[in-house]
Amino acid sequence: MTSSSTGVAGPDDGPATGRTAARRRLAAAAAALVIVGAGLALRTAAAGEVAKYGGDALYTLLLFALVLAAAPRTAPARAAAVALAVSWGVEFLQLTDVPAHLARQSTAARLVLGSTFNAPDLFWYAVGAAAGWAAAGWAAVRRA
Repeated sequence: MTSSSTGVAGPDDGPATGRTAARRRLAAAAAALVIVGAGLALRTAAAGEVAKYGGDALYTLLLFALVLAAAPRTAPARAAAVALAVSWGVEFLQLTDVPAHLARQSTAARLVLGSTFNAPDLFWYAVGAAAGWAAAGWAAVRRA
């Protein structure tokens, strides 16, 4: 059993900890796939600011899920902070020419790194991190 408030395995977890971590890893990986699907659907169905800023939030939400898939015992608040830090780091990297240069070389680099700094993106990344944290908290309450 884990602490429902932190989502981190504690000293009383005993032998079930490995199974719990495996379930969390699987759930996070499944969530990542759903988030990618949602992002693709958003790009197909929406345009303009809805698609752009919704995509920003989903980008950070995907990072949140990937953090939990890679390290399932990570507290949701920490996973959200890591996802937000990476998102903001990539955005601030766009103040240099590196992402734009890489984007011209590779579609994957363009999708992951973007090319142009846009200050409002920082807010929408925070929305994505908060959504992940809230969803993990809601899931912990449901398990309790």
